[in-house]
Amino acid sequence: MDNVGNPTRSYHHGNLRAALIEAGLAALEKGDEAGFSLRAVAREVGVSANAAYRHFASKDDLLSALAAEGFRRFAAQQAAAAQSSRDVLDLQSATAKAYVSFAQAHPALFRLMFSRFLYASSSEDLKAAAMSAFELLLASSAQQAGAEPLSEQALMTAIANWSMVHGLSHLLLDGQLNAFGFSVDKMIEGIVYLQRTGRRDQA
Repeated sequence: MDNVGNPTRSYHHGNLRAALIEAGLAALEKGDEAGFSLRAVAREVGVSANAAYRHFASKDDLLSALAAEGFRRFAAQQAAAAQSSRDVLDLQSATAKAYVSFAQAHPALFRLMFSRFLYASSSEDLKAAAMSAFELLLASSAQQAGAEPLSEQALMTAIANWSMVHGLSHLLLDGQLNAFGFSVDKMIEGIVYLQRTGRRDQA
């Protein structure tokens, strides 16, 4: 179980960067990127702003680090869902549920992860973390399609799966699907079923 939202005011020597990230994740959960402040995060940890600036040159640097950590935790959740799956159909449903679950549990972090920081940031750590998460999606999509991981078929399947689950996540976060009265699991299982039967009909 991840510890997003559980910062610590104490830290051991050499772990200030990690403490700032934990406090930053907690601050993000309480608000959003617009109201986020590096100075406020430093105060939460119990250090001066100058101490925080030794690890992060700006607010954007810290936000990039938070997004990278978000991708690592997101990827771990996806990997755990994949490992617990019984078959290919269950794999698609389980990873989709894990995707939506992460978005619902950490909406501000989720939005940050897929915001401008992913493309505008110069952080190699963020880019590597995001790519690792996508590689998990690509691997499971290749298994689903019965294709090689780097093939066009696997990539197109990954894009289709990502579009579905990412769009669903945002619709749920924005409250657009509340009126229909379906549970998240029912919607995911229904969409996955329709995708699978659509493929079989086209075969």
